[in-house]
Amino acid sequence: MIPLLPFKKTRIAPTPSGFLHLGNLLSFVLTAALARRNGASILLRIDDLDRERYHDDYVLDILDTLNFMEIPWDEGPRTLSEFRQQYSQTHRLHLYQHALDQLRSTGQVFACSCSRSLLNQLSPDGSYPGTCTKNGPALSEAQINWRLHTSPEKQLMIHTLEQGNISTALPALMQFFVVRKKNGIPSYQLSSLIDDIHFGVDFIVRGNDLWHSSLAQTYLSELISTNDFGKAGFYHHDLLHDSEGTKLSKTAGSISIQYLRKEGMKKEEIYQHLAEYCGLQAGTIKNWETFAIQYFETKQQHQLLHSPADAD
Repeated sequence: MIPLLPFKKTRIAPTPSGFLHLGNLLSFVLTAALARRNGASILLRIDDLDRERYHDDYVLDILDTLNFMEIPWDEGPRTLSEFRQQYSQTHRLHLYQHALDQLRSTGQVFACSCSRSLLNQLSPDGSYPGTCTKNGPALSEAQINWRLHTSPEKQLMIHTLEQGNISTALPALMQFFVVRKKNGIPSYQLSSLIDDIHFGVDFIVRGNDLWHSSLAQTYLSELISTNDFGKAGFYHHDLLHDSEGTKLSKTAGSISIQYLRKEGMKKEEIYQHLAEYCGLQAGTIKNWETFAIQYFETKQQHQLLHSPADAD
């Protein structure tokens, strides 16, 4: 059975940086199923701040795929024109800047001019070596990152469907994470958080590769204006992998839903294809509802789900 949870709004939040694949579809379906089971609304939020990879065709692909696969949403753009005029993240730049100004005024950020190649040399494991934490450039300089002062001891409480309530610290790879990039654009961690607060999202479904992002955004939420993000629930689902064990990715050129449709696959066949990736009984799948029921029943049979309200 699809879990009952205490939340009011969730979101589908793809990036228009490539054509959608089955991994994206999995996240969308689980989001829709949890929302409809719990009487919550669904926001379609298209994250388009990465203008170097943005293309109108990818926005159209998002809208077309959701409609073709009959995945519902209650708030957000229905057309490319509506997205451009009302829902693009460019319309919320002032909200991101307000948060950055607040972090700056309270001394929560520092400037970092280190190149990616230098950081890789100094710290091969990907963690930030702290090079600019004390004697870095001024925040007013051009072409510098703004990084957050973080503490490795600070404990965060995360409410998850997969493990219940978890108390944990920010991992080493997320210490001093970037909140504003060198081009002056807010980072994903900041813009995603501000959007969720702005739209009143209180439950987030995402792949388990974004677990660290959930921690970073929870950490950041405690440093900005009063908000309820710390009470939000999360579900971090398993990722889909190809036959070689590589996770499905738009940037890696994984087979897109658009490609499957051009090959003649109907909606039901695509859902059955998704079910095969997830180890489900594909022959019983007809739509996103029947897929989700079987998916969550399988997880519950293996005791892989808990209520976010359950304490450890």
